[in-house]
This record gives sequence, C-alpha cells and structure tokens, in this order.
Amino acid sequence: MDYFQQLEEILLAKEPKKKFELFKKFYKVFKVSQIDFTNNYKVCDLIKPSYDGLLNVILPKDVKTRKYFDTKEGKISLLHTIAHIEYSAIDLALDAALRFKGLPRQYYEDWLEVAEDEIRHFLMIEELLIQLGAKYGDLEVHTNLFEAMKNTQTLLSRMAVVPRYLEANGLEQNPKIMEKLKSNPDKFNQKILAALNIILEEEITHVTKGDKWFKYECERQNLQPQKTYFQILEEVYPGCTNKKYELNFEARKQAGFSCDELKFLSKKSDCI
Repeated sequence: MDYFQQLEEILLAKEPKKKFELFKKFYKVFKVSQIDFTNNYKVCDLIKPSYDGLLNVILPKDVKTRKYFDTKEGKISLLHTIAHIEYSAIDLALDAALRFKGLPRQYYEDWLEVAEDEIRHFLMIEELLIQLGAKYGDLEVHTNLFEAMKNTQTLLSRMAVVPRYLEANGLEQNPKIMEKLKSNPDKFNQKILAALNIILEEEITHVTKGDKWFKYECERQNLQPQKTYFQILEEVYPGCTNKKYELNFEARKQAGFSCDELKFLSKKSDCI
C-alpha cells in the first residue's frame, strides 16, 4: 500500500462523493496493512483548498449566516455552515495524517479515525440539507479552516491550533446553537439537535487526540506544554490569548486541558 500517494489523492479530490469513496477503500486496506511511514515521499504544497472551483468562495466577512432557525432559510444557512466546517475538518484530518512523518502508527490511526468521523458528520448534515431541498454548495463559503491548515506546517503548531484551539472552540459554540434550537422547538430542529449532539460528543474525542499528540511533541522537543501552547496561539492569532472566553469546562477538562489553562483562557480564579 502506497500510504502517502493514495492519501494525497484523497486529500486533493474535489468532489465529496469521490473523496469519500477513495477514503473508504483506502481506510479498509490501511487497517490490515503493515506500512513504512518513513519513506521518501515529499508532501504536497497546498495553495488552494480541495474544494476550490467546486464551491463559491468569498471572504469570511461577506458570509451571511442567518441566526433565526425558525425559518427554512435559517435552517439551511445553519446546516450549510456546519456542513462546510465538517467538510473542511475532513481535509484537516487527512492532511494531519499525511503531512507529518516519522510518528508512531497510532498517530496515523488517530487522524484517519477522525477523518472517518468527520465524513460521517458531513453526511448527516448533508442529508438534513437534502430534506430541506438544498445541497452543499448552494451557499457561499470561506476558507478560514484552510488558512489554519496553511499556517500550521509543523506537528506542534497543527496540534495546538486545529484541535486544541479551533475544534475546542466548537465545544462552546455547539451547545450555544443547540440552546437556540431548543428555544424554537419543531420536528426538524429536533433532527438538527440529534445530529449536533453526536458531533459534540465525538468532537471531544478529536480534541483529546490533538491534546495527546501536542503533548507528545512537546515532550519530544523538551518544551513546557502550557507556555508553548499560548506562544503558538499568539503567533498564529495575535491577541487571541488576551480575550476572555466562555468555556465548556467539563468538555475541555475531559479533552485534556489543565485547570491552569482554563483559568487563563476564562480569566477566572477557578476552573469549576
């Protein structure tokens, strides 16, 4: 099995259906294969996201998101936003499993498992869009998560920024959306809530994996994790550590965040 070449083909595939078919075949073989992860493969440079030319990409500030989920249009807008996050997360997980070499097999198993989860999440949300007479690609999207991928070209920065910052932020945003949906109870919102609940539970495991490999790399480089984490965040998102965050303490502690980190981010004196 040519692990790197096949995984690169999957990452670069534009059409979701083709990407998922290729991944399913690849992942089935991967789970029973013996692979040398230290070959001479040269990682591809990612200049544009895999969905370039497939979706209508605009600046983040120009993306319109309806915040009222009691209308069909509002539901479609919400679901399309989530679908794009999940689709971008698929590529992030695939790239994490492709870009960083010389690591234990468990590392690659973890991120391919995340990719499989994100594909399942995307398909759940896509099905809800279809039920509303819409599809992925009907609305504009931005490249925020792709930019995060481009800006984190080391294992240390990728694990700090993507799972431990961006995905961890979802542990707060997801419950907020769920509360708004509960305040507009209808049968379809119940379907969205069920999907979001699955995503929230499984995102905790994704952040946990990121936490594990971030700390692994810190230990390998003899770095102090908390200090290194905040340094990397400031390099990628200047000023972000000065903000006061409303945190999902329970989920973050479950995912590996220390009380000191949570107190610093929340600007509170405890992490209860």
